[in-house]
Amino acid sequence: MFSPNNNAALVTGAASGIGAAVADTFAQAGATECTRAADTVGALDILVNGAGIGHVGSLPNTCAADLDRLFAVNVRGVFNTCKAWVPEMLERGSGSVINMASIAGIIALRDRLAYTATRFAVVGFTKALALDHSHTGVRFNCICPGCVETPFVLARLKEYTDPQAACREMASTQLNGRMAKPAEIAAAALYLASDEGAMNTGSALIIDGGWSAGK
Repeated sequence: MFSPNNNAALVTGAASGIGAAVADTFAQAGATECTRAADTVGALDILVNGAGIGHVGSLPNTCAADLDRLFAVNVRGVFNTCKAWVPEMLERGSGSVINMASIAGIIALRDRLAYTATRFAVVGFTKALALDHSHTGVRFNCICPGCVETPFVLARLKEYTDPQAACREMASTQLNGRMAKPAEIAAAALYLASDEGAMNTGSALIIDGGWSAGK
């Protein structure tokens, strides 16, 4: 089985939440963290685009600036990192790119117009990359989590009058009745980067506790 051991991995959005869990999981598996840019292009084996932001709102309370802000981070950010790192992977004929999307890239979420649009874009972007670069040795996949117990989510829950009730309501969207742990999403990223995940390219791996099962 391939392990990230001695392979360079770049994880964006690694300061907290899912990105931090992915970075920790890869580091524990022996990957070396890539903290430079131009002088380490040749060493990058795994790219995980984990940075992302959200916005609550339907059309009447979503302005063009909100939409632009989300597309700048959630879509253009993924484009920029892929543009910077993927050409060398293609030239070398190996590499794994994992884009963090959301269940909102599979099913539309109420009051998340801009967010849903960007996550659908990431899923489509990933599939297009896989199609354009099949048989190159570089694989492109995305992960679509449902509700995940991240510091950001927990902080938002504390804003409610009854945080525990809000937490239960959020968890109830998933058939197993709980939110995922960041480590569970990170384990999926490790699988997609490994030889055990070699049959996966162009895939959108759903980890949503059954949220989308009836959609």
